[in-house]
Amino acid sequence: MTILVTGATGLVGERLVPRLLEAGIDCRVLVRAGRTAPPGAAAVEGELFDAASLARAVEGVSAVVHLAAAFRTMDDEFIWKSNLEGTRNLIAATKSVSPHARFIMASTSNIYDADAPRPGREDDAAHPKHAYPASKLAAEEELRGSELTWSVLRFAFVYGENDGHLESMAKLAAGGMKLQPAARMSMVHHSDIANAVKLALSGALDRHVVNIADDAPTSIYELFKLIGAAIEPSAEPLRNPWHLHVDNSLARQLGFKPRVRTVFQAAQQSLL
Repeated sequence: MTILVTGATGLVGERLVPRLLEAGIDCRVLVRAGRTAPPGAAAVEGELFDAASLARAVEGVSAVVHLAAAFRTMDDEFIWKSNLEGTRNLIAATKSVSPHARFIMASTSNIYDADAPRPGREDDAAHPKHAYPASKLAAEEELRGSELTWSVLRFAFVYGENDGHLESMAKLAAGGMKLQPAARMSMVHHSDIANAVKLALSGALDRHVVNIADDAPTSIYELFKLIGAAIEPSAEPLRNPWHLHVDNSLARQLGFKPRVRTVFQAAQQSLL
């Protein structure tokens, strides 16, 4: 099996690709000029707005794992171009060159509405207001409307292996962003992202949108304590206690079982 991975040098990709290689999967990665592929992976130089490079990248692959996305920027136009137009271009190239390849797209649990009456479920209506989740939801819809064999993995808050993601929350809080310490978030460790992607490559998640999360939404207070950061105490009631929670029951029904079941297990096993 040869697969194409986009976004292989990003926060998720640089931890996913080595795990796929270790599992015996031949990985081809799309990289911009001047960037190098992870050791063991084959590089195709190009980008999501270069049709010729996309055609080369998807030629002969049995699956595409689309991780590339823009979100750490205030440029909404760039976010929409990267996440929606870029995905459209990759879908078009796959349909043209390797129409039988699976197309597995990484998305986000941030698409769920802040006033949801329960943990976010895959069949819930969603109306995200910010560019990143809105563009990812639009890209999901493009993929679902294609003729490809697709799956969409909506990742909860990704963490682990010194990726700095948890620490970035503390920096935001230190910069003045107000975080409610009692708010709880669904989480997913990098090792379980790899497990979910391998499950999707097997076909078990075909034509499903699936939340990928561990078993224990964790409070901001507890997360800050785990990383040794301070947060201002507060007894203010939560506006919606379900916000940032996702329901992972569909994933479990389809065969996904988180191996890192809680962030506390990750801490005990030195996986943070």
